[in-house]
Amino acid sequence: MRVAVAGTFGPIHDGHRRLFERALEVGTDGVVVALTSEDLAEQTRHEPRPIPPLAERRERVCEELSRLDRWDRDVELRTLESPLGIASTDPDLDALVVSPETVGELEEINDRRREAGLEPVTGIVVPYVLAEDGERLSSTRVVRGDVDDRGRVLE
Repeated sequence: MRVAVAGTFGPIHDGHRRLFERALEVGTDGVVVALTSEDLAEQTRHEPRPIPPLAERRERVCEELSRLDRWDRDVELRTLESPLGIASTDPDLDALVVSPETVGELEEINDRRREAGLEPVTGIVVPYVLAEDGERLSSTRVVRGDVDDRGRVLE
C-alpha cells in the first residue's frame, strides 16, 4: 500500500509523530509526506501563529521519519501547494493517513479522484493525541507555550 500524510508539521509534536508512525507502518509500497508550502500554511491556519520556513520543517520531518522508520520504507517528501492537490491527483496513492481534523476532506478528495478517472483512496484515521491536561495536542498550543511537543503542560 502506498500512503500519504500531509500537514504543516511545524513545530512537530507527538500527534504528528503518531501520524508518521502509522503511515510508515502501513506504507509497505512507500510513503509520501506532503508539507504545506509557506503560502498554504499561512492561508490554512485557524489561528495566526509563526510557522517555521519550509526548509526547516522539511529537515525536522526527515529527522523524525528517520527516527521512527522501523520498516525501512521508501519515503518521498513533496511540497503541498493546494489543500487537496497531491491526494486528489496522484494515481499511485492507495490511502491517506489523516487526523479527525482532516477526515472530512476525504470525500472531496475522492470526488476529484473519480472525476479524474482515479480510484478513491482509503482513509486511515489516527486519533488525536491528548496533552496531559486532556486537551488535544496541537502545534498552536506548543507555540503558545501551553504544552511541550510531548503534551506536558508548561507553567
